[in-house]
Amino acid sequence: MKTKEVLLECSDVCEYFPLENGRKLKAVDGVSLKIAHGEVLGIVGESGCGKSTLGRVISRIYRPTSGQIFYRGRLKNDADGKNRLSPKEEKEYCKNVQVIFQDPYSSLNPRHTAGRTIARGLEVHGLYKGREKERVEELLEMVGLPPEAKDRYPHEFSGGQRQRICIARALAIEPELLICDEPISALDVSIQSQIINLLIDLKEKLGLTMIFISHDLSVVKYICDRVAVMYLGTVVEEGTSEEIYESPYHYYTKALLSAVPLADPEIEKNRSRILLQGDIPSPVDAPAGCTFCSRCPYCDEICREKRPKLTEWDNGHLAACWHVGQIMTEEEKRL
Repeated sequence: MKTKEVLLECSDVCEYFPLENGRKLKAVDGVSLKIAHGEVLGIVGESGCGKSTLGRVISRIYRPTSGQIFYRGRLKNDADGKNRLSPKEEKEYCKNVQVIFQDPYSSLNPRHTAGRTIARGLEVHGLYKGREKERVEELLEMVGLPPEAKDRYPHEFSGGQRQRICIARALAIEPELLICDEPISALDVSIQSQIINLLIDLKEKLGLTMIFISHDLSVVKYICDRVAVMYLGTVVEEGTSEEIYESPYHYYTKALLSAVPLADPEIEKNRSRILLQGDIPSPVDAPAGCTFCSRCPYCDEICREKRPKLTEWDNGHLAACWHVGQIMTEEEKRL
């Protein structure tokens, strides 16, 4: 990662959910990453890889089982996951880190008007006292809705309009970090591009830092500065968007990218797809070695016995794989 002011850092963060018989589901298993002020970090992976859980840990909806989270260099919890924040500091952190959820309908109270929903954060944090109505109308216009929308209820809006209300609610208290948890996946395709362009415009206008969680790699390429690829609760590759999309190091990343359809029919027709074989390990009983070993054609003895660490192979380009050199050499020969 290039030298910029680091806004948030996760160090070996884990989120385990207890099951019966003393077993644990390892939703997030030792994730370390940094996000610089003003950038957009994409987190991608298959369903169940832990990307949404990681977003909820960062936003403190979930408390981490272990690991450390730093915000502007200040430690927010101990290595055992224990909270280090006073109630006042907790409130300040929640003000600075806001979330936009996947389903815009279930994340809105059906008994509250749009105006009341947006104004709630202002009341909690004591912002814009005496000017709440003006602030709500300003936020509605900012996200492309008319001021009179403040008096309407969620069922009176379309899916795209509801997501705009969710965005306005998140921005009401002027956060520094916006976590977008699959914000367009529940919307019609015709609306998705409008919401993406709105987020890009707001990021530039307000100087926001964003974590964009998605399974849609084409959207992530369009909006994100850097990308982290997750598999079974761990980050297996991280780099700039250009590095990830043009020269991926991890075989799993290559497989994901090969499934993304291309606009050029000739290139699409002639390119080869990577079809992964083998079973996905259970997050309850993850292997001791590489978590991707059961699906990787390069898997050998060291992969089965020892888990690779996320290692920097090039300037800021990291991958958790024992055979990056071999994979890249064979890729060059193929080209």
